[in-house]
Amino acid sequence: MTAARVGVFGLLGSGNLGNDGSLEAVLAYLRAEHPEAVVDALCGGPEYVSARFGIPATRLHWYRGEYRTASRAGAIAGKGLGKLVDAFRTAAWVRRHDVVIVPGMGVLEATLPLRPWGFPYALFLLCASGRLFGTRVALVSVGADAIGDRPTRALVRWSARLATYRSYRDTLSRDAMRAMGVDTARDEVYPDLAFALPTPSERATPGLVCVGVMDFHGGNDDRARAEEIHRRYVDGATAFVRALVREGRPVRLLTGDACDATVVAAILHAVDSPLVTAAETASLADLMEETGAADTVVATRYHNLICALKAGTPTLALSYAAKSDALMARMGLDAYRHPAREVDADRLLEQFRALEKRSAELRRTLAERNLVAGRRLEQQFAALTTALFPTAGHAHTRQEAS
Repeated sequence: MTAARVGVFGLLGSGNLGNDGSLEAVLAYLRAEHPEAVVDALCGGPEYVSARFGIPATRLHWYRGEYRTASRAGAIAGKGLGKLVDAFRTAAWVRRHDVVIVPGMGVLEATLPLRPWGFPYALFLLCASGRLFGTRVALVSVGADAIGDRPTRALVRWSARLATYRSYRDTLSRDAMRAMGVDTARDEVYPDLAFALPTPSERATPGLVCVGVMDFHGGNDDRARAEEIHRRYVDGATAFVRALVREGRPVRLLTGDACDATVVAAILHAVDSPLVTAAETASLADLMEETGAADTVVATRYHNLICALKAGTPTLALSYAAKSDALMARMGLDAYRHPAREVDADRLLEQFRALEKRSAELRRTLAERNLVAGRRLEQQFAALTTALFPTAGHAHTRQEAS
């Protein structure tokens, strides 16, 4: 009997703070409940994951240009060869583990532009390899949504079917997988893993409004209108920030992914006021610190919303997907949503003022809902131990091929 070998898998370390926050929560669980486990990662940014989280990490894709548009013959050939090489690389990595955990993330959805041969293919390779070699693969508090594109839909459906354990971060996700032909009778719904992270200490900046922005171009089905959607979003967000500045309110711009910096720069340039500043955040803990210091938050990215809600700050969602609507409803702020695809600065300002009038009441509601979320995630981690570590933390590790 030796220590269990546990792998974590996903677009981790690639600049998305929400994905890395989900990994942080799972690693905290493993270190607390299974400290003997030997953990490593197959991920998007292995250098970052190793440096920040202290675990060995391997690059998810053999071809380094996987997520760049391929227009030349050499790049297209490289991508094609990479798909074949990744099948063998993924299988070899999975075979070395007893358990592989996919921590949170929207791995079963296509609410943002997505190609089937990108991450959906990588996830399918993972789950198929797990079934082939008897490695338990767990999709933990993941997001899902109905997918129209047939190849993507098929890969996502088969990935879910082949996984050993599935749980979802909202009922919407479970219903979507059921509609796509997955038997979800034994699947549970738990809060997003970020709700398991520590809540920062309180510090207040009177009058501060945090505005979380996103390099938003619509979803998978909006490709024909992507630039129009992006322009309307940036123009609306800029007009809203400008209106706050006219009222003398300090504004702090937040991001959730490295690509969002272009929107921050556009707003800073257009508004050109010392009242508007940009936060430098490297983790969800940083985002919680920022949102916890604010009177009110208006945000787009899903994990910007989660950080604000967990910090207990009244929040208005610039909603771009049903997952944001479901989150706001679960936390008692269903009335405070505005469509990211059609930002109307005047209407948004009205909703913002209505939110601020109920600030004290909503802070009490958020405190209660956060306690419930924390207890549910404790139950999730107990269920994970039962499903993935059946010998109470000591699993037989298969020998690595020499």
